[in-house]
Amino acid sequence: MTLTRDEAWTHLCSWTKTEALRKHARAVELVMRAAAGRYGAGEADVERFGIAGMLHDADYEAWPAEHPQRIVAWLRERGEPEIAHAISAHYTKWNVPYESALDKTLLACDEITGFIGACCHVREGGIMTLEPKSVIKKLKDKAFAAKVERAEVQAGVELLGIDLAEHIAFVIAALRPHAEELGLLGRANVARE
Repeated sequence: MTLTRDEAWTHLCSWTKTEALRKHARAVELVMRAAAGRYGAGEADVERFGIAGMLHDADYEAWPAEHPQRIVAWLRERGEPEIAHAISAHYTKWNVPYESALDKTLLACDEITGFIGACCHVREGGIMTLEPKSVIKKLKDKAFAAKVERAEVQAGVELLGIDLAEHIAFVIAALRPHAEELGLLGRANVARE
């Protein structure tokens, strides 16, 4: 890899101005870094998985109608075709084939990470008390975090051949150490932030 994490973050921030979308990028980056050990080649994949997670929505705020074409082109220009392909495939309706563990993992981690964040915001204890069964219950409530596409969550776990509850537990565990940075401490802490 030639692209560094710092270069990727600088680029993300140049295109993404809202704190909410930057936090989502950071959350997916953290989950993907953890996922490199579980679904990828371990330490050798950490940077690549993390940068894919960070940049997957980098062009969404500035150019929503062109998403993800701008960030995919930018990555290809910088010699990062694997990350570019994973980002081009992180939504099933784009009909891009899933060729690698990176492609499948990004799909499996994106929507569920955002959904878990939404669950944290309505809980007193945020992510510190969040359990997979609560997330699964909220997934069944179509009115809760309605923009999160449940079919994408399901497609991701099916592609990886994993259990939904186990994957949710994995994502929660990856996010917990970063709860304060990501604003996932819950309702009780919102007034203090």
